[in-house]
Amino acid sequence: MSLELFALILFAAILLVLFLGYPVAFALGGVSIWVGSMVMGIKFFDLLPLRIYGTMQNIVLLAVPLFIFMGLMLEKSGIAERMLQTLTLLMGRLHGGLALAVIIVGILLAASTGVVGATVVTMGLLSLPTMLKRGYSKSLASGVIVSAGTLGQIIPPSIVLILLGSVMNVPVGDLFMGALIPGLLLSLGYLLYVLAFAYLKPEQAPPASREELNAFKGKGMLKEIAISFLLPFLLILAVLGSIFAGIATPTEAAGIGAVAATLLTATQGKLSMKTLKEVMSETTFLTSMVFMILVGAAAFSLTFRALEGERLIVQAITQSNLSPVAFFWLSMLGIFIAGFFIDFIEITFIFVPILTPLFQKFGFDLLWVGILIAMNLQSSFLTPPFGFSLFYLKGVAPKEVRTIDIYKGVLPFLLIQALTLLLIYFFPKLVLWLPQMLNQ
Repeated sequence: MSLELFALILFAAILLVLFLGYPVAFALGGVSIWVGSMVMGIKFFDLLPLRIYGTMQNIVLLAVPLFIFMGLMLEKSGIAERMLQTLTLLMGRLHGGLALAVIIVGILLAASTGVVGATVVTMGLLSLPTMLKRGYSKSLASGVIVSAGTLGQIIPPSIVLILLGSVMNVPVGDLFMGALIPGLLLSLGYLLYVLAFAYLKPEQAPPASREELNAFKGKGMLKEIAISFLLPFLLILAVLGSIFAGIATPTEAAGIGAVAATLLTATQGKLSMKTLKEVMSETTFLTSMVFMILVGAAAFSLTFRALEGERLIVQAITQSNLSPVAFFWLSMLGIFIAGFFIDFIEITFIFVPILTPLFQKFGFDLLWVGILIAMNLQSSFLTPPFGFSLFYLKGVAPKEVRTIDIYKGVLPFLLIQALTLLLIYFFPKLVLWLPQMLNQ
């Protein structure tokens, strides 16, 4: 059997084991070592510790645990609940005001945490019962929460952007800058859709009651607004502002964010030894998961290249006479479909390293490609029937919210995402302008 055939067997075996539900890190590493030792002998993996050590020395990846810590600490601070309550009452006179508030809070949380699962669950627990109680459409309420909660995939600081930068050898700071305008465009699309829905169907997106608004105005409204928004804004400014101004690297900014989130939680009276232990424990668990997948990905990459898998793929693409445009959209379709079944971390470490040399061969700008991949992965988070964010919301939704309500609610937001992705494809300057301007 040829080496190329073994490369195909390796890839197929890993996908099979993943779909059977085995842990990703051990599926990647275990199958790769099994196939590699069978073909080349176990001594071949003397090179593996050097690869793992090289990964552990990557200073950019240190931002991952720091941003995870920052996001989890903010979740404990109660600031999301406070922002949501304040914004809801500020927009209370508007039809759809609560839905608009959910999206704006989703934007702010995305820019200060970047942890999708935690954001969707938090927003679902805080806002979904209130929206239903006020008479909001179940599908609108569900769609708003899952789409706003998933903005952390594209709005920096985003864990997926950090991992993509590491794999594609693109500066993470540039990815953060490149993602800012697309993320805000997507958010604007969500807001405009809610306004249009509320205008066409006002009975399904009612305003707040007069009693609620009067109670809010009578209890120090200006002070409440300042407390609810000033502190999160300062955190976002400290993290993203320091990166964009060139004062700090993403890793250093993540450290600033972790300390600032801890201080913010303390100002809300929510910092305790119990909270600190919970945040540190969850951060350790999530970080260990990411880095174990990195170890498995290192074994896969080493074996796949030794079996000449990359050469086989390049040869297949070259001989198929695919145009650059056809290759690009086929790649995006493959990533989108993979996102139904496996997490963005696995996609980043399995598919992206294989596709990156091909994107380079066809002359695509890797910064622009990285942002499009991130938006693509965000779409797969929301796509029925397997989108992860849909499952997160269903897990905390009241019993009267059926799965079909969530599916129906998310479809308009998926259309907005598709339109935004096409806009970025046809106008690359939306991604490239800000990094080029700030890097001058």
